[in-house]
Amino acid sequence: MGGAVMMKNIFIPLTSGIIFGIGLVIAGMTNPAKVMGFLNVFGNWDPSLMFVMGGAIVVSMPAFLFIGKKMSAPLFNKEEGFSQQLKKNIDSPLVLGSAMFGIGWALVGFCPGPAIAALTQVDGNVFMFFIAMSIGMLLKKIF
Repeated sequence: MGGAVMMKNIFIPLTSGIIFGIGLVIAGMTNPAKVMGFLNVFGNWDPSLMFVMGGAIVVSMPAFLFIGKKMSAPLFNKEEGFSQQLKKNIDSPLVLGSAMFGIGWALVGFCPGPAIAALTQVDGNVFMFFIAMSIGMLLKKIF
């Protein structure tokens, strides 16, 4: 019985993650040059990723509205319920973390999701970024 529950608990998030990763690859979010072209609004700007983000909003917004009104718990995790961010104030760790994220994204062209999806490209630069990102996440947990 425990194995079946374990498989169910792994299968849904794993499948969702694979579909998300495929979407990131198809959309070009795993191509750092494309991402940096999108972020270069004062140079040779590439607005194509704006359509990716807009498409994601169009697809997800009805789901979030439905979830907010109709569901009291996630479909595949009724035991734990929804996880909600309780912190509502803007403080220095939030601003500093956001700035570091934005600077890193602009310098390297990766954020965590696309970096993980880009590991499938077997590129040394992607692996170095992933290792550095993982070390940064571990350091955050420690400090």
